[in-house]
Amino acid sequence: MAVDYKVRIKDLPTDLMPRERMATLGTTALSNSELLALVLGSGNRRENALDMSARILADAGGWRGLAGLSLGELENIVGIGRAKACQIQALLEIGRRMATAVPETRPTVRCPDDAANLVMEDMRYLDREHFRLMALNSKNQVLGVVPVAVGSLNAAPVHPREVFKEAIRRSAAAIILLHNHPSGDPTPSREDVEVTKRLAEAGHLLGIEVFDHLVIGDKRYVSLKEKGIL
Repeated sequence: MAVDYKVRIKDLPTDLMPRERMATLGTTALSNSELLALVLGSGNRRENALDMSARILADAGGWRGLAGLSLGELENIVGIGRAKACQIQALLEIGRRMATAVPETRPTVRCPDDAANLVMEDMRYLDREHFRLMALNSKNQVLGVVPVAVGSLNAAPVHPREVFKEAIRRSAAAIILLHNHPSGDPTPSREDVEVTKRLAEAGHLLGIEVFDHLVIGDKRYVSLKEKGIL
């Protein structure tokens, strides 16, 4: 019967296992060799993954030296081979792309028009009521537009729990409530006003301000903040 002599990370003492250390202390607590060992997963017949990773980094001259090696040169390192060489190059390429990525530009909401323009073309044609929230950071930049509920032709029941679960998950400083009227008439109903007030109260308790509630119609909208309801 064939015996696998490779020493895997999971066979190391618990306090030396990079995965356990990362879960307990975070990624910043890990050394370069521990990070590389997590990528490689296993060592060879003579070395565990940590020892092999330390050797590879030392011989290559660190990450920068490792990044300068071709796939073939990586394959020729003792204990690497094609699969691990590809894993190392994929890791280094991810790092390179992150370092050179252009910072994402987030839309900023300064007035109801800004928010309405971001969702109008998507929401004006919906044939049922959709309730969504626009999550904002502390600079009023849009973190995302999140679906909360889908209802019928004239109602989309929402609960504060569902609304603020998404806001909290995205670390929103404030939110804008959004829902459409399939009829095309954005005039707020009594239920719209009641839901807005209830959600604003819940937001106050949670420290997440409800900036506005926009009712989206066909090429037009109503801002409940402009109506004095918020």
